[in-house]
Amino acid sequence: MIRSTVARVDLAALQANFCAIRRFLSADPSSVARGAPRIIAVVKANAYGHGAERVALALEAGGATMLACADIEEGVALRRAGVAVPILVFGALSASDLDGIFEQALTPTISTPSVARAVEAAAARRGVRTAYHLKIDTGMNRLGFRHDNLRQTLPELLASPHLRLDAAYTHFASADDPETGVFGDQRLRFDAALQVITALVGRPGMVHAANSAGLLRDSRVWYDAVRPGLLLYGIVPPPLSSTIALQPVMSVTSRVVAVKGVRREEGVGYGWRFTASEATTIAVIPAGYADGLDTRLSGRGFVLIRGRRVPIVGAVSMDMMTVNVTGMDVAPGDEVVIIGRQGSESWQQIDAREVAAEIGAIPWEVLCRVGARIERQYS
Repeated sequence: MIRSTVARVDLAALQANFCAIRRFLSADPSSVARGAPRIIAVVKANAYGHGAERVALALEAGGATMLACADIEEGVALRRAGVAVPILVFGALSASDLDGIFEQALTPTISTPSVARAVEAAAARRGVRTAYHLKIDTGMNRLGFRHDNLRQTLPELLASPHLRLDAAYTHFASADDPETGVFGDQRLRFDAALQVITALVGRPGMVHAANSAGLLRDSRVWYDAVRPGLLLYGIVPPPLSSTIALQPVMSVTSRVVAVKGVRREEGVGYGWRFTASEATTIAVIPAGYADGLDTRLSGRGFVLIRGRRVPIVGAVSMDMMTVNVTGMDVAPGDEVVIIGRQGSESWQQIDAREVAAEIGAIPWEVLCRVGARIERQYS
């Protein structure tokens, strides 16, 4: 049995986006002199809700030579799915789950002295030398060795006999905010940190910093590799724009299950958050916040039915929402587009950026919250 509400994931569009990003990087004048940066394809958080295993395999087949995930458990799942290319683990590592690094040939990020000691000890017990990426904190103030204290904190790590520095990277706090100077400050701090690392041990084999927004903002932060996430899935980080020819990868659709009339001054749904000012026709859709739809869409968002935008009215409940279809010829079984396209006109498309703007969120959140009970259908 397949529920009415499904998410369709277009793997061909995903691969096309990967290729479009690669062409964009290669065409930049700076790439002519130094060579185009590599692409580290980010598939953390279940590939932003798209389904990590299928997405990772499609990216690998489409030319990706390195993937990145959030933690060891995500990396193990990718290996078990058959992913063969290197997998970088971004997140914090605990002493209790390091086995997966070695058993599944994952590349750890070392971001604190305590993690460095734990990974060194685990590698020593196995008699192996493990490659790692070093994370530098240039202003995000989460994980990473502080950029201004490296001469004190790095020597112990760099001297570890069972660890090999393969790459150094940082993460931007505000690459998607053109109004702040933090992005430029972090770039300068990272460049200074690279000089310190080079003086201590030589330049790392790979340097990377740019997420999707950084990739679009400034080619000076491309270094040897870039780390697109949202761009791979066909969405430009707001408020930025781009000339890259991207295709949305995920659509979310459902079906009308009931159509009914509401009399004047009657309400709809929990709390009567919508009251009809005149005789109104309501369509019921079997999708709600248990499927990842935000309750703030009530009275704000839209869906597409028969090629028309119709407003969400009443409360988005756990399993259902209602939309106003007054004056339309709508019947049970009609397709409902929650995210995606239903027609060729620009207004006949609703994307994650629009949904996020309606509720005061971000498109990353909209995608990642598409619920687990919604079946992913791949094409």
